[in-house]
Amino acid sequence: MTLARDPSGTLCLGGVRLEALASEAGTPVYAYDLDAMAAEARALREAFDGAPHLVAYALKANTAGGVVRALAGEGCGADVVSGAELLVALACGIAPERIVYSGVAKTERELDRAIACGASGIGAVQLESVEEIARVEARARAAGRDVRVSVRINPSIELEGATHAHIATGHDRAKFGVPRPDVAHAVRLVEASSRLELVGMAMHVGSQFTDTAPYVQAVRVLFGLVRSLREAGHGRALAFVDTGGGFGVDYTGAAVPIARPADFVRAARAEQSRHGLDDLALYVEPGRSMVAAHGVLVARVIQAKVAATARWLMIDAGMNDLVRPALYQARHRIVPVEHELVAAHAIRWRVVGPVCESSDDFGEHSLPREPPRAVAILDAGAYGYTMASQYNGRQLPVEAFLRGGQIVGRTERTTVEQWAAARARAGA
Repeated sequence: MTLARDPSGTLCLGGVRLEALASEAGTPVYAYDLDAMAAEARALREAFDGAPHLVAYALKANTAGGVVRALAGEGCGADVVSGAELLVALACGIAPERIVYSGVAKTERELDRAIACGASGIGAVQLESVEEIARVEARARAAGRDVRVSVRINPSIELEGATHAHIATGHDRAKFGVPRPDVAHAVRLVEASSRLELVGMAMHVGSQFTDTAPYVQAVRVLFGLVRSLREAGHGRALAFVDTGGGFGVDYTGAAVPIARPADFVRAARAEQSRHGLDDLALYVEPGRSMVAAHGVLVARVIQAKVAATARWLMIDAGMNDLVRPALYQARHRIVPVEHELVAAHAIRWRVVGPVCESSDDFGEHSLPREPPRAVAILDAGAYGYTMASQYNGRQLPVEAFLRGGQIVGRTERTTVEQWAAARARAGA
């Protein structure tokens, strides 16, 4: 985290004073330290130690062009899950062959877009069911093009307690991936097609893992299947194995060490060697771990409310701006912007937003007895703006991009009047 306080006590991100940013851009505003995100990409790249690989940044974490370009500049490809994300990746300079496309329900239009990219389509369309194979083949025939594909397996692993149920994707009840018993059949169908080329085998078991053990458990399933397929004479055109992402971040700020993205890569590479698959490139799909810690959401305090049973601090950012606490029961640290918290002057406040829902609640936090004028919600660089909405007629937050201690760009906020006029015209 590149957060620090200047001599006056004001909180800075990447050398930019957040109070000044809030005054210039208004609140709520997301701020991203692009230098720190690029450093994450460099550190992860070094973990491969020169071995063939692709770091396919998962755009769903943060689709902002400034973020995607910063990571692409460090050699990252892209993992996309929609046609819109594919367009963002391409517009930010990521070559089609460095893009993999996941997702359980790709539309015909989305498939056509992926197949039509560049001279030979994207790096791989990730097949997530046996039924999807015929659909991709039909679009390939309609386009008159060959299509590179990979089979995403569901490793059928229960990881209870290792991550939140909503972001566990590798168990038998998950909609993601080809079930293990169907993998061999899926491979045979692909290899029987004159239009599909099987170039990869993939998986993604879930998100927010802070220990490598669950990840390695799933990796062994994937690599074991790949080895068995090759021993049976399949997968001759394989170029890569893709172990997905899911590398966790520390939202607590505790001193307890957690596994870093490089630790997951080194663990996967060790298993790859044990399974005799070193001839294949290793793909990973990190998202959160690249960007979460290097983004904050700055909000103004609207007012306090004190009752006999509780104290509420009401801010101008709500669950429409950052839905993770409501959706995942996630907890983000919240700190005052203007001055560092002095423990002797701190009390517990329940920080809530303006949205008309009881779930618009960021939890209890130690903050000054005298309410600060602004607060920063930390570790908000992933799954913040990308999941934001305009519920209750609230406008999307501004995003500000920081590099070299300066604001190098920001988005514009639409006005309440623009939103109201558009809604009033709906159905007219």
